[in-house]
Amino acid sequence: MQRRPLGVVTRGTTNPNRLRRVDNWIVETCGDALRSAADPLVVDLGYGATPVTAVELRARLAAGVRPDVRVVGLEIDPVRVAAAQPAAEPPWLTFARGGFELAELRPALVRAFNVLRQYDESEVADAWRTVTERLAPGGLLVEGTCDELGRLGSWVLLDAAGPRTLTLAAKLTTLERPAQLAERLPKALIHRNVPGERIHDLIRALEDAWQAAAGYAPFGPRERWTRTVAMVKQAGWPVLGRPRRWRHGELTLPWPTVSPT
Repeated sequence: MQRRPLGVVTRGTTNPNRLRRVDNWIVETCGDALRSAADPLVVDLGYGATPVTAVELRARLAAGVRPDVRVVGLEIDPVRVAAAQPAAEPPWLTFARGGFELAELRPALVRAFNVLRQYDESEVADAWRTVTERLAPGGLLVEGTCDELGRLGSWVLLDAAGPRTLTLAAKLTTLERPAQLAERLPKALIHRNVPGERIHDLIRALEDAWQAAAGYAPFGPRERWTRTVAMVKQAGWPVLGRPRRWRHGELTLPWPTVSPT
């Protein structure tokens, strides 16, 4: 007998292409894990008032990773589940009622976006643990937040052992300064952007490098951001990935370098 869904109903706001940045990152970074999975099952946890981002996730994974990826959208609110049914395409895309317990599924990957943002910081670790304990062997959780149009975002990559990396991402043509990213940090970090915390040091390092790279602005925002990330790396931050990903407006670091002190 299925247990009662774990969690609370969130606001559910969403927009088409709101999660395009994280989806493209998942294809690039988590693609190999999905390709090697015995069952390429993906859960979109808390997809919101409309199923559009779940539909987009299935399309992007099918095109970029493997065509037999199955996506299950989970929502606690049964009204949202019922409303999503016209968008279902069994067996590739389905919708069901569920929360952090994942409706007893064992997915290879879970995307949970703009869910924990509405919880208390003290609840984050338990939510992470609840989800990762239910992943298939080698499974991954991508948990984060973004603004309403998906121009600013950040996410944590986790596995059964805990958080592995933090990624910050921005639409560079609309980014005025790196400090804007602080507004969309994951719940585990958003209240930690204060002196004495590692994430505060990172944001400050980005700000300093952004100002120092002002001379690259005439060559476009991508060149300025790429130079900014290179300078942060030169300053000793263990930046992951190659400049090709930086040019997408991304910055990824190992979790221990930004975790709360």
